[in-house]
Amino acid sequence: MKRIVAVVTLLFALSLMALAHGKEKHVMGTVTSISGSSITVKTTARESVTVEVNDKTKFEKSGAPATRKDLKVGDKVIVHADLSGAKLVANEVHFGVQKSKQSMEGMKGMDHK
Repeated sequence: MKRIVAVVTLLFALSLMALAHGKEKHVMGTVTSISGSSITVKTTARESVTVEVNDKTKFEKSGAPATRKDLKVGDKVIVHADLSGAKLVANEVHFGVQKSKQSMEGMKGMDHK
């Protein structure tokens, strides 16, 4: 019974996350270059994608607020961006160890009775 409740709760949380992001585009991969106004990411599909950043872009490193200066070439990122014409403009850039990943790893040793 606990397992069913946990699965339903997880599915509900995932569906809310999908709704929260709406029309945002997601770019996941490794940072290959950083400029004052953009980040270039080599995606998991091995494509090079450039995402514009601005003063409204939020940066988060390992779940804590960060700045563009904290981001380094070689960092793995997840970028949430909006399409503005033909350009992607980042709303959020997440890098470092993600909290959700830590939480899931912590669940591996849990007893599921």
